[in-house]
Amino acid sequence: QVQLIESGGGLVQAGASLRLSCVVSGRTLMSVPMGWFRQAPGKEREFVSVIMWSGGATYYADSVKGRFATSRDSAKSTVYLQMNSLKPEDTAVYTCARRERTSGPYDYQRASDYDYWGQGTQVTVSA
Repeated sequence: QVQLIESGGGLVQAGASLRLSCVVSGRTLMSVPMGWFRQAPGKEREFVSVIMWSGGATYYADSVKGRFATSRDSAKSTVYLQMNSLKPEDTAVYTCARRERTSGPYDYQRASDYDYWGQGTQVTVSA
C-alpha cells in the first residue's frame, strides 16, 4: 500500500516562506516522477512542480517559477516543496502525487497521469 503524507502547510503573510514535505511509504522512491499540485477554493486542481527522480530534473508552473523549488531526499523517502516569496494567490491545498506507471503517455502537468495522491496540506497566504 503506497501512502503519501504531506506536512508543512500553514498560515503566513505575503512574502514569507514555507517548506512542504511529502513522505512516501510502502514504496521506495525509485525512479518515478513526484509531482506537486494545488487547488484553490472554486478552482480546478493545477500543476505546481515535478521532480523526475531519474536525474532529478525539475519543472515548474510559470506562476511559481523562480519562487518555488522541489527536491528529494532518498534516504528519507521524502520530497520537498520550498516555497519562497509567497503571494495571496498561492493560497490553496497542496497535494503531492506519484506516478507509478512505467508505460503509456505521460504529461507531468496532467493530474490524471499520476497514480497515488496524498491528503493535501493547506497553505494560506494573507496580504
